[in-house]
Amino acid sequence: MHRHERAVRLVAIAIVVWRAAIASVVRRVAIASVVRRVGIAIVAATAVAVCATVRTGTADAAAAGGPPSAVSAVAIPPGQIDRAVASLDRLANDLMRRSGVPGMAIAVVHDDTVVYSKGFGVREVGTNKRVDRNTIFQLASVSKPLGATVVAGAVGRGTVQWSDPVAKYLPGFTLSDPYVGTHVTIADMYAHRSGLPGQAGDLLEDLGYDRTAIIARLALEPLDPFRTVYHYANFGLTAGGEAVAKAAGTTWEDLSQDVLYGPLGMTSTSSRFSDYRKALNRALLHVRVGSRWLARYTREPDAQSPAGGASSSVRDMAQWLRLELANGKYNGKQIIDEAALLQTRVPHIATGPPATPISRTSFYGLGMGVEYDAAGRLRLSHAGAFAVGASTAIAMLPSEKLGIVVLTNGMPVGVSESLTSEFLDLAEFGKVQRDWFADLSKVFAAMLANQGMLANKTPPANPAPAQPPAAYAGSYANAFYGPASIVSKDGRLVMVLGPRNVEFPLTHWDGNTFSYVPVGEDASGLQAVTFTIGADGRAATFVVENFNTDKLGTFTRT
Repeated sequence: MHRHERAVRLVAIAIVVWRAAIASVVRRVAIASVVRRVGIAIVAATAVAVCATVRTGTADAAAAGGPPSAVSAVAIPPGQIDRAVASLDRLANDLMRRSGVPGMAIAVVHDDTVVYSKGFGVREVGTNKRVDRNTIFQLASVSKPLGATVVAGAVGRGTVQWSDPVAKYLPGFTLSDPYVGTHVTIADMYAHRSGLPGQAGDLLEDLGYDRTAIIARLALEPLDPFRTVYHYANFGLTAGGEAVAKAAGTTWEDLSQDVLYGPLGMTSTSSRFSDYRKALNRALLHVRVGSRWLARYTREPDAQSPAGGASSSVRDMAQWLRLELANGKYNGKQIIDEAALLQTRVPHIATGPPATPISRTSFYGLGMGVEYDAAGRLRLSHAGAFAVGASTAIAMLPSEKLGIVVLTNGMPVGVSESLTSEFLDLAEFGKVQRDWFADLSKVFAAMLANQGMLANKTPPANPAPAQPPAAYAGSYANAFYGPASIVSKDGRLVMVLGPRNVEFPLTHWDGNTFSYVPVGEDASGLQAVTFTIGADGRAATFVVENFNTDKLGTFTRT
C-alpha cells in the first residue's frame, strides 16, 4: 500500500494491509492504519508460543501432543486446499470482470511445491501484451516483508542484530527526541513503533529528495510515544534497511541481491527501479478514470527501496514463499537463519485496538502483518499499493505450509486483498465467507477520497480579491521541505518546490487562499495554499495544506 492514503495510507505502501474487523463468525479484513493517532500498549508477546505455531503443522502438533496454542480446532479436510487452488481461475476472472483491473498474476505454494502460477489480462491496456508468470510487477509495500527477509539474512550472518540502534550504522542519524534517535533499533523501524508519523518523508520523495536527504530530515518530524504507538512509516523502515546495508558495507539494492534474490534464483527480482524499467516483460501502472483504466503514470520508488522499491514476478515470489514457509530453507539448504527469520513473525506491536470488545486484535511483526484468524491459525500477510497504479498482496498459513501472492497492475481498489481472502476462505473453511470485493472496494474508495478543506467545493461566486502578484512573489524557506519560490508566470502565480524545482500553478480561491493540485504518489486532489500578509503589504508566510499534517507546512519569506 504504497505511500499516500489520506485518512488511512496505502504501500509498499503502502499498503500496508486492510482488514477491517467485521461482526461475523469469520472476519478477515485487517487494518494497517498509517495516520491514526491511537495510543496503544506495546504487546508483550513470547517468541516461544509463536515459534511453536510457526514450526509445527496443525495435524502434526495435535498428533505429537504439541502445545494447544499451535493447534487449530477447525480442521482442514483432505483435498480442500487442492479444491481452493482449482478455484483460482474462476476467482481471478470474476474479480477482473468486476473491477476491470487490466492485469493480474497469482502463485500458490503448498508443502514446498509451487502448485499454481499463472497470469491474467494484459500488461498494458489497449495492447495484447499478455501477463504471464514471469511478468514483472512493482511490489509496492510487499517490498517490506521481502526486505525483512533480507535483514534476517544479515542478522544470521552476524552483520547486525535486530536490536542494534540505527544510529550505530548511520552517522549523524537522530530524531526530534535525542533519546529516541540514539536508541531506536532496526527492529523498532521494521515494526513501525519508532513514534514517527505515518507520512514521515513521503511528500519529500514526491518533491524529488533522495533517500539520504529524507532520512536526515526525519529528525524534524514530531514523535508520538516511543515503542507504544504504531504508525506505518515508509521512511522509518527505510532508515532501518539503510542501516543494515551500511553495516554490510554495501547498498541496500546489492545486499538484497546477495542475501536473497541471488541464492533463490530470483532472476526477475530487483530493488532498483532501473531494472524494472528496462525489463521487456513488465506490467505498467494503471489508474481508473471513471470507468476506464489508463496507463498514465510512472512511479520511481528508489528513495524508499527497502519499503516499497522492489519489483518481481509471481514465479520469483513463489520461491520466496517456499523459503518463508520452510523457515529459511530453500531446496534443503538453510539460506536465511531460522531464529532471525522467526523474529519477523512475532507480534511486536498491535496495529490498533479491536474494532469491538469481542473482535480479535491484529499485530505487526518485523515488516510483516501478524494475526490469528477465525480458525485460530497464525496468518502472516502484507499488502502493497501505489495510488498511481499498483496493488499487491501476500498471505501465508505457516501451519499448513500454504502461501499465496497476488500482483496486479491497477491502482488499489481491493482486488489483490479480496483474492487472497477468498482463496484462504476456501482453503480453511471450504467456502467464501463473504463478498470481500464489495466490502473492500468501498474501503479503498473512501481512503482515496480527497480529505482536504477544498474537496468537493466550488470557488466562491464573489471571492475576496487577492493581493497584487508582487505581494506574494519571492523566496521562502522551510526547514523540512526546503526552499520555495512564488513566481509570476504567464499571468498566474506558480509555486516552485523541491530539488527538481517542481512547478505548481496556483489558482485564486478566496482572499489570500489559493488552490493547487499536488502530483505524484501522494497526490490528494485539490489542496489549499494560504498566505499571511505582513505589515509591509507583502506575504510573510504561506502554508501548504497537505504539507501541514504534522505542522511542518509553513514557508517563511527570506
